[in-house]
Amino acid sequence: MAKVQLLYGPMLIGVFLNMILYGILVVQMYEYYRTFKKDTAWLRYLILYLFIVETINTGFNMGMMYEPLILKFGTDEAIKNFPIMLIAEPLLIVCISTPIQVFIAWRLGKIIESWRIPSVIGLLALCSFCGGIWTAVEISIVRVFARKPELHTPALVWLVSAAAADILITASLTQSLYTRKTGYAKTDAVISRIIALTIQTGLITAIAALADVLFFLVLPKITINLICDFALTKLYVNSLMSTLNARVSWNNRLNETNVLFDEVSPSQPNPMSASGERFPAISLPVRRPRETSSMFDLEEQKSQPIGSLSNMEIGIAVTTTIERRTDSPQAF
Repeated sequence: MAKVQLLYGPMLIGVFLNMILYGILVVQMYEYYRTFKKDTAWLRYLILYLFIVETINTGFNMGMMYEPLILKFGTDEAIKNFPIMLIAEPLLIVCISTPIQVFIAWRLGKIIESWRIPSVIGLLALCSFCGGIWTAVEISIVRVFARKPELHTPALVWLVSAAAADILITASLTQSLYTRKTGYAKTDAVISRIIALTIQTGLITAIAALADVLFFLVLPKITINLICDFALTKLYVNSLMSTLNARVSWNNRLNETNVLFDEVSPSQPNPMSASGERFPAISLPVRRPRETSSMFDLEEQKSQPIGSLSNMEIGIAVTTTIERRTDSPQAF
């Protein structure tokens, strides 16, 4: 049997990471609900659901450590048996990861106007969900640390499927965004930032899931894999929230919503639309016109007043504005 330090030390570190990421999540949630008050109702409810499940997950993680380290401290049962609340961990993780992966797959389908890749992502997410439930059932049966290697098969189904879905999402979004570059520096700079954020947020969850599997297989007698496992739920939601909240900085640069979430949030006001008649807009044509989704179109647009841009279903628009002001004689 492994030493108690190798059983509960990694678990305690994982809980610390979980709680730190929960604090970051609270800030991101506050920023989201403060800024995007006009997002569609179903998206706001999805975000609320994720926050509630994350809060429950944090509470379970705290209780999971309280049981062996306080209630059963110094007993043989504490070092032989899994904490009772460990059963809930895979369940709560898939209740977080699956809705996020399905949501991103749906958005991806809207972008690329094809449902082949999103369907594969959805199947992988469903497979991961079933694997998480299977893992929870097996934990309730196995119950003791000495039999932890018996959890390998369900854990592999759960975590490898989740990692594959995350990698496919990242690769597909990156490819779609890269092909939408226009040749104009300002637009391409924003698209490059979106690509960078997509890679960072997508790969971080995939790497965490794969690291969880690797530690599980290589070090089956100890719990070092739970460091990644306990942090995984918070990584999923923080990644989603960072992308949603990043719309503010992208809006400030192009006065439009980002490529991935523009239909979802019409809430960001165009800072130059209050007096649209004063600001004539000159649209810059795109060099490589091609057919794309009407919702995420980066192609050539007809000139129109800047005040109407907030209603366009366009991913990114590049405009030039001119303002003239005449001082009245009374000012002197």
